[in-house]
Amino acid sequence: MIRPIADYSKTLSQVGNFLGIDGQDGREGEVSFSGITANSKQVNQGDLFIALPGAKFHGASFIDDVKELGAVAVLTDEAGALIVAGKLPTVTSSNLRTSIGPLCSWFYGSPTSNIDLIGITGTNGKTTTASLLNQILRYAGKQTGLIGTVGIEIGQDLLPTTHTTPEAPDLQSLFATMRERHIGYVVMEVSSHGIEVGRIAGCRFTMVGFSNLTQDHLDFHGSMENYFESKKKLFTSEYSDLGFINIDDPYGEKLFTSGTIPMISISRTNRKAQWHYQGATQTPSGYQVSIRGTGGILIEGELNLIGEHNLDNVLMAVAMASQSEIDPLVIGNSLSKLLGAPGRLEKIELKQNFLALVDYAHTPDAVERTLATLRKTVSGKIIAVLGCGGDRDKSKRPLMGNALVNGSDISVFTSDNPRSEDPARILHDMTEGLNLSQTENVILDRREAIAFAVACAQLGDCVILLGKGHETGQEVNGKKFPFDDRLELARAIEELA
Repeated sequence: MIRPIADYSKTLSQVGNFLGIDGQDGREGEVSFSGITANSKQVNQGDLFIALPGAKFHGASFIDDVKELGAVAVLTDEAGALIVAGKLPTVTSSNLRTSIGPLCSWFYGSPTSNIDLIGITGTNGKTTTASLLNQILRYAGKQTGLIGTVGIEIGQDLLPTTHTTPEAPDLQSLFATMRERHIGYVVMEVSSHGIEVGRIAGCRFTMVGFSNLTQDHLDFHGSMENYFESKKKLFTSEYSDLGFINIDDPYGEKLFTSGTIPMISISRTNRKAQWHYQGATQTPSGYQVSIRGTGGILIEGELNLIGEHNLDNVLMAVAMASQSEIDPLVIGNSLSKLLGAPGRLEKIELKQNFLALVDYAHTPDAVERTLATLRKTVSGKIIAVLGCGGDRDKSKRPLMGNALVNGSDISVFTSDNPRSEDPARILHDMTEGLNLSQTENVILDRREAIAFAVACAQLGDCVILLGKGHETGQEVNGKKFPFDDRLELARAIEELA
């Protein structure tokens, strides 16, 4: 992960004082560190290593590795301190997870207090909404950063990421780097995991947006109510000053009436909302839109984006751009230039006579909505390829399978990151209870499934690969193999030509 250039050195005594922990006096307490990380593979010389408990291993188990890489001290919990066993100077915290974010923010001098940080949360639409808002801000001449599922942008620099919301040490380091580079606005996707495990603790958002809530991550949250409560935490004075809420969503409507910070309502159809569409007329390439906002603002323009869900994403992005004091005329002029996020209804065009798309839809609601959108625009058959990830919420698998069959003319069930599970078992879970016919196909190998789908396509049809979107790997038994739906779809089209 990239780090700022400035010197932010602190001592263990200062850490102990900040955390309210005694016992860091004397020589050990004067140990100085110049960086913080919780990733044992990213330790730099002079770092404080934060050893967190993990699903399989405690971070303290890597004490010999991080010491060799140059770590000079450790912050961990009681269990971790026993593993470290004095191999490095150690600060022990009884509330480690909730301490890290504020500690890292303090270490870097509270970087989000000098940045307009904008957060987007929800089950679907986070990535696209964040990308659209980032594009509008850049079109208006602002220096921006972007943090989310498809990667990290610092101005023109692009960095990979493994989490939608990075761990707190990486996150605060990013903010400090952005501040150094005079980035004025940062648009960030905020996952429920990131909220629940404290990754965003220490962040201060100028505004936050809620897109929707549908079934996902129940393996982590346990219930939809717990999932909602995690999202709701973002819309409190602990994190933010202002919320933008899609009240078309039932959970959004609930959040709007129960939030503890000022809220602004947005709606695709409800003209009583503070931001809504006065008109949205479908065109061959997207929509001609008129958006009415607070104070009677009218923003008009043409969108080159397909899908009604993109009307929701654009409306949120426009409302938040306006709140960021971007001129309405500038926003309107930017609409025709907006591009969808990578892997979100992304077109693959190789002069074939059918529409070929890749999309990240990986929840029952997203699959249903995406296929329903295509049904309105595609004249021929919809040929859809879908799998479900292993080691994740199993309860959504039959719902995903049902959405696939109901929304497509030819359904292809296949693998998608089976991880430690048997791919055949996952497919059984997806298809159990379905009365499969000749138009439903179960093909274990994803590459073969894509080739089959392309071979079925004729003039005017649509082939869509669902679930992986921008991802570039297929995870099987702990190993990630190169696999990009966009490249595989292009290859299948070329081989058939």
